[in-house]
Amino acid sequence: MKRIVAFFAAALVCAGAFAQFRDASSLESLYDSELSSALKSHVSYLASAQMEGRKAGSEGEKMAADYLYEQLSSAGVDMLSGREGDTFGITSASGDTLVSRNVIGYVEGYDKSIRDRYIVIGARMDNLGTYTMNVDGEPVTATYTGANGNASGMAVLIELARKVATNAIMFRRSVIFVGFGASAETMAGSWYFLNRAFEDVDKIDAMINLDMLGTPVDETFYAYTGSNVDLNAVLSTVAGGLQPITPKLTAAEPYPSDHRAFYDKEIPSVFFTTGRYPEHNTPKDTPSLLDYDFMEKEVEYIFNFAENLSNTNHQLLFHPELAMTKAKGMGTDDIVPYFDCDVKPMFLNTPDLSIFMSKWVYQYLKYPEEAVRNGIQGTVQISFVIEKNGEVTNVKVVRGIDELLDDEAVRVVSASPKWRAARVRGEKVRSTLTLGVEFRLAKKGERRRFGINGY
Repeated sequence: MKRIVAFFAAALVCAGAFAQFRDASSLESLYDSELSSALKSHVSYLASAQMEGRKAGSEGEKMAADYLYEQLSSAGVDMLSGREGDTFGITSASGDTLVSRNVIGYVEGYDKSIRDRYIVIGARMDNLGTYTMNVDGEPVTATYTGANGNASGMAVLIELARKVATNAIMFRRSVIFVGFGASAETMAGSWYFLNRAFEDVDKIDAMINLDMLGTPVDETFYAYTGSNVDLNAVLSTVAGGLQPITPKLTAAEPYPSDHRAFYDKEIPSVFFTTGRYPEHNTPKDTPSLLDYDFMEKEVEYIFNFAENLSNTNHQLLFHPELAMTKAKGMGTDDIVPYFDCDVKPMFLNTPDLSIFMSKWVYQYLKYPEEAVRNGIQGTVQISFVIEKNGEVTNVKVVRGIDELLDDEAVRVVSASPKWRAARVRGEKVRSTLTLGVEFRLAKKGERRRFGINGY
């Protein structure tokens, strides 16, 4: 990691106190939790009028970068860029050359064998800036403050970084935090990070993108993985534990964002968002729109997801389904992937995979005593087919840990009761699914655990 720190030459840090913008206090704020209050404070500053919409290359974007640097640094994150950020030039649509910047920090993992492999967590810093129009012959300037797009993502990034830095001993891989500049229109920051700035791109195992996280409809937020089997398995594993909320996996990309640059490099990426909203890219996208209590739940869930992702025992693949097909010789012409089914297969009359994990897998899984004695633990990824009659067949180990754990995971899944078959265009189809079955040894005096919080 010293080599990486050296690669990012630190810029000169200006002396002086850092002034944080705060809204006037109100009685309502008395009911906010500490984390919710922090999120609200971040958004209030980043979406304030003085930022002038944080347009790429503007003084407002520079101020946002300075704020992000200060917050990450004070949270205990080791900074790879200086206060001025890792700067780069872009050419705007008008032909002007603008200077934008990325802000980059990292928390080193504890496992010497994989601490030089990385999980990237990123959020875009910029928005659309200002727009001047004539109203009754008078110039009127509208500011696109971008509270949800994407002050919300930056606020979640900051608080995630604080939790990861505080709990670094829980993360085997290192975690890199990036605020991307010039993202709203061209995604230039993420492209620059991957193609010009960061020299160990081949060591990035996965990316988590945070964009527009503050306006949930019916308390729903989404996870978009591009149907990546490995990431879907991690989502399923995390859903098997007790979580404040769980995202809805969507096959349709909610919004083009910085995860696309990582897809271009064939790096598995998950995009967390609450999706589009009526005030998107309008001057009405203000801090009062956001649900900060819900954002607090998102921080807790994404932290748990990032921890699980950092601690996987294998390298995530961009095309794991192709590797599985080649390795196992399994034909796929008549089998439909779970997330491509019009009506997904159901266990106990629900497509919620956490029910299968909690009501069946973790109820009947037995931790092999020999594995306990030898300290063997980890996540076994299992694939299986749900037939048209609901039977579970072709149970196979996609990624194993040890024969003892592999065999036990296969045994439990193979014994599953019948499911309700998936449908495509109204017709029953054979469907395939991959899930992560986690075995985790507890500390002395605790019960050994399966899954994140389940037994």
